[in-house]
Amino acid sequence: MLRSVLAAPGVARVFGASLVGRIPAGALGLLLILRVGEVGGGYGGGGLAAGAFALGLAAAAPLVGRVVDVRGQTGVLASCTVAVSAALVALAVVPAGTPLVVLLALAGVAGAAHPPLAACLRALWPALLVDPARRHAAYALESAALEVSYLLGPLVLVGAIATWSAAAALAASAALLLAGTAAFAVTPASRAWTPVPGVRRGLAGALAGPGVRTLVSVQALAGVSFGAIEVATVAFAQDAGAKGAIGPLLAAWGLASMLGGAIAARGGAPRDPVRRLVVLLAALASGDVLLVAATGPLVLGALLVVAGLAIAPAFAVVYGLAGEVAREGTVTEAFTWLTTGLGAGLAAGSALGGALAASAGPGAAFLAAAGAAALAAAVGAVRARDLAAAPDVRPPAGVAAAAASPASPRAR
Repeated sequence: MLRSVLAAPGVARVFGASLVGRIPAGALGLLLILRVGEVGGGYGGGGLAAGAFALGLAAAAPLVGRVVDVRGQTGVLASCTVAVSAALVALAVVPAGTPLVVLLALAGVAGAAHPPLAACLRALWPALLVDPARRHAAYALESAALEVSYLLGPLVLVGAIATWSAAAALAASAALLLAGTAAFAVTPASRAWTPVPGVRRGLAGALAGPGVRTLVSVQALAGVSFGAIEVATVAFAQDAGAKGAIGPLLAAWGLASMLGGAIAARGGAPRDPVRRLVVLLAALASGDVLLVAATGPLVLGALLVVAGLAIAPAFAVVYGLAGEVAREGTVTEAFTWLTTGLGAGLAAGSALGGALAASAGPGAAFLAAAGAAALAAAVGAVRARDLAAAPDVRPPAGVAAAAASPASPRAR
């Protein structure tokens, strides 16, 4: 199945380009902290810069996704890439003593202008992979490959380059973003993707669809679980006197997700995706509960492998459902809302996990993570009717026929 997915015309090219452009994503927050420290802003200022970047990304991503749905991919990706690259390069070259407000503004622009490569890629799958089984495999493969990029980014950009110069690492991030996004935007698939004409999106846009709202809620709750686990793992390792185990522990968790995604990519599309999602979220909750039983770093590492196996498969189902329930003409925006929901959940989970770990120990934070995952499963089960494919908001028949012609591939 994996071989047939990558062998489909245009798939390998857009897939590879999008992954290159997303390598910096897992490292930019850390790089901003380090760079602000280099120019005299301290860790407090660095934390504010990382927060400004995250806030800009979360707030602007759905707006940028809506513009893509209205204007198409090529021009929006080009504009975003120029803006984010300029902001990152500016952060790399600012002199020591630059006012913190300037650094925060540049970080906010870098977040707000971040190109929506993930959403644009997922919007292409229905045109590139008509077969539902291969499309599901593509979502699973992407979820697994993202774990690699989130490991590779911190390893290379932070661990290798930033130890010498955070400024150089930011410049390298800009180069990767520019190269990956440009390579993606010039592909025939991305250039041929056209907006759906005649769609009345309304102020709510993609959120007008109840299925999208349900999936955003699920993503947010999953993010709470992940954020709590990250903080609890750090606290557990520190309490055990094994700070050096933090990286390997979190890496084991990510690699387990990657393995789960690779396994899911080899299987066929689920006959009942909503049921599959609920089962996977319940599996996440069960795995998170097991983390409470850890007696040492080695045991926690083994349990994190169990807890991580269902992450990428669950994301694959969420992405597939989002493509089905999003109202016509809002699919890119719908995918960006999933990212925003996940980011908001991660922030809330980190805060909750930190408070619980400090007051009651890492076990309490692990239990909170399990509770959030269980609540996500409950939301999926209770709102299952929302996740049936939504009726399209279609233009007049003549326009619809022209838009759906083979010369104009688009996400459905």
